[in-house]
Amino acid sequence: MERRNFLKSAAILSTAGLITPVMASTTTATPSTEQCASEGRRRFTMTQTYNVIAPEGSEGVVKVWIPVPEDTHFQQLRKITFKGNYKDAWITADNSYGAKTLFATWPDAKSKMEMTVEMDIETLDWEPMKTGDLKTYRAPKEIRYPVDVGHYLKSTKHMPTTGIVKQTSDKIVGSETDPLKKAHLIYLWVSANMFRDNSVIGCGTGDVATILESGKLGGKCTDINSVFVALARAAGIPAREMFGIRLGKSIKLDKYSKTAFGSADESGVAKISGGQHCRAMFYLAGYGWLPADPADVTKMRLTEKKEHSDPAVQAVNDYLFGNWEMNWVGFNYGRDFDLSPEAEQAPINNFGYPYAEVDGDPLNYYEPKVFAYDYQSKEQR
Repeated sequence: MERRNFLKSAAILSTAGLITPVMASTTTATPSTEQCASEGRRRFTMTQTYNVIAPEGSEGVVKVWIPVPEDTHFQQLRKITFKGNYKDAWITADNSYGAKTLFATWPDAKSKMEMTVEMDIETLDWEPMKTGDLKTYRAPKEIRYPVDVGHYLKSTKHMPTTGIVKQTSDKIVGSETDPLKKAHLIYLWVSANMFRDNSVIGCGTGDVATILESGKLGGKCTDINSVFVALARAAGIPAREMFGIRLGKSIKLDKYSKTAFGSADESGVAKISGGQHCRAMFYLAGYGWLPADPADVTKMRLTEKKEHSDPAVQAVNDYLFGNWEMNWVGFNYGRDFDLSPEAEQAPINNFGYPYAEVDGDPLNYYEPKVFAYDYQSKEQR
């Protein structure tokens, strides 16, 4: 594994100090809310507060790994600051997926452990399908993928590409050879045949073979979008999830559901401690990466108690193949990988939630109150 240190210029000023690495170039003044909405460009401040509570009787070192947003053409982390009574803290991307991580340690689980992180995030709606970028697409005669893209054709522990996954993919795709049409067939199958199950903890585990073998095609966003990703890979289409969190109110899909796609109060403040959401994307030979989110189709369908054939559901279904509204920020693409610095409970399934270990034992990151963290987001106007 190539060793990389992210933001080497960031210096820790004190154990309770402040680090403010700038993640991208300085921008001009933020547009008004109306202008942001019309251009699909928005800006949010996400504040994360940690008051880590170790289980009773715990001793030893406490370590926390916090996912930090990726910089892409559809989102930029403009600034990050953090402070607390930790012994040490730094930002790294030293792992096989290059997943950006804020890592902090405390020497004794018996002491008070506090940390506040603030992220200034700018997003831009990613809508290649809506804007007509694919109207003239033609698949190349010989399909070749860059090395870094080819990585997303591989199996992982939770996303195999053989056995029942390959069999299901072959049935869905049939004789189709065009990669865009193949991806669309898989997307339509997943959104129509899978369902959201709110009894699933967190975002689900995304254990694709188990889901398909069970015949119960339900789950939450990681389960549903992992099925899409694994089926696409089995069909020879590179695909991946991006794990992230909703930041605020949906503007474009709000007319179909007031709550399914994100919400906020009149001041643009959103309580997002449980707002983690996984999305999917696939790589189109001769074009590049494209967004998809069949899981949110199933969420809207359940939230609004509608049949899949309902016109509103179909409108959302159409939009979420090839488009993302960016009232959400993505952290990373990691699946079944080791964090860095290495955690004792490794590898981890995915990295959409903060992760912590007390003397090597993990805290329950699915329960913010148990872990003792609170996330809020405010849209800048």
